[in-house]
Amino acid sequence: MDVRTFTTGPGLDFDCSVGGAPTSTLVLMLHGFGVSRHFWKRQVPALADAGYFAVAPNQRGYSAGARPDPGDLDAYRFDRLVGDALDIAAAAGHGDKRFHLVGHDWGASLAWAIAWRHPERLRSLTILSRPHPLAFAQALAMPDGDQKRRSGHHQAFLEPDAVPKLLANDCNWLRSRHARAGVPQEAIEAHVSVLGTTPAMEAALAWYRARGERQSLGPIAVPTLYLWGDADDTVGRAAAEATGTFIAAPYTFEVLPGVGHYAADQVPDRVNELLLEHLSHHAD
Repeated sequence: MDVRTFTTGPGLDFDCSVGGAPTSTLVLMLHGFGVSRHFWKRQVPALADAGYFAVAPNQRGYSAGARPDPGDLDAYRFDRLVGDALDIAAAAGHGDKRFHLVGHDWGASLAWAIAWRHPERLRSLTILSRPHPLAFAQALAMPDGDQKRRSGHHQAFLEPDAVPKLLANDCNWLRSRHARAGVPQEAIEAHVSVLGTTPAMEAALAWYRARGERQSLGPIAVPTLYLWGDADDTVGRAAAEATGTFIAAPYTFEVLPGVGHYAADQVPDRVNELLLEHLSHHAD
């Protein structure tokens, strides 16, 4: 696995984990909050060995070279984040080629939007944890309040003192959360190396603070694999199971027993097995 920088515009230099031949079919992998390109550490070489070109960027704000002022929330609008993913694919030499897209957490939110808006660009979609937005909205509205409780940290990230709280005691909040979820210590250190500074954490929280209104998504017309761990503290069963309602294409839903929010860190071999099987079924 190598690290390359892909430039998509002025002040937008994304550091990316890469593996495989650039002329092979692209698999673009988008991480979520609290992790980084290192989340895909075990997927990149497995994909390269299988004959794909794997690219896993540190996304906007996570890459030091692609970190607009976090105080300018316009620079972190959802549409700009979606645009970054497509621009990275183009910078990697696949702007006019269909590719496989993989997303986790916030990266999955972007992936759902890309699949809805640009289905012609994708060979397949793979999602970790984050349910389809309409399934998520339904679960949030349920009277039992389960999903609302699981998503309570979103509001906390909007508080003015969120950054110093997250960085206090050597990123204790992040370290403790990852450790409780079974993330290996080596992976925790890798993610903290990316997120453990005030500029990086401010930029990461700008994703939440700049959310605003988004275009509604409908049924996804791209072959989709959805991986959900039944110990995920951020996504309940109701949202996970309802996701299939919003897929108008071949769909596989895999429940990972005992796995939490960070499947690629927790059970990388199982993720690789399911991912490679899915990609092989949708090569054309």
